[in-house]
Amino acid sequence: MVHDEIMLDNLKKFNIVLASNSPRRKELMSGLGVDYVVKTLPDVDESYPDTLQGEEIPAYISREKAEAYQSMIEPDELLITADTIVWMNGEVLGKPKDREDAIRMLRKLSGASHQVITGVCLTTKGWQNSFTVTTDVTFAVLSEEEIVYYVDKYSPMDKACLLYTSDAADDLLCVDLGGCRIINKKKQTKKRKKYRRVSSSYT
Repeated sequence: MVHDEIMLDNLKKFNIVLASNSPRRKELMSGLGVDYVVKTLPDVDESYPDTLQGEEIPAYISREKAEAYQSMIEPDELLITADTIVWMNGEVLGKPKDREDAIRMLRKLSGASHQVITGVCLTTKGWQNSFTVTTDVTFAVLSEEEIVYYVDKYSPMDKACLLYTSDAADDLLCVDLGGCRIINKKKQTKKRKKYRRVSSSYT
């Protein structure tokens, strides 16, 4: 509790800039009780070196997003950039291409566990700090009827792993949301040779 209060006091020393149009990220910021403005750039690169694994991926992408805004940051501003991926069995699961792909993905996720990993980067003119938050998620065993119902009712094609559309929708799928863990990340050397692109549930 004391740590949270210190963090909020430090945030209030800056004019907060959220580099995201995500409704969920705006909701989280509003829940902190801090004032902020939204600034976004089109076509920010979200590719990453194919040598990265798990938490390294959204941490890297969140820093790359921050770099795109670097020249726009004022001395009294703190920029918040973030990226979220779904990680299952050593691979990133992105947004389904269409209804059939959504059904195929839910069949794969049925009765299985995956991780939702968010990388966050805090950047000012003088410093930068990034960290990741990981949540373990386990899906219920879904019948074919439940899978089709979910896809047709909630149309989750714009969500990574088809999740996080609403509390009611998530209750249909999830049997367990494990505790979060936070990992601080040091800035890594950039590698430019091989890249993959991932569609995530937030921007």
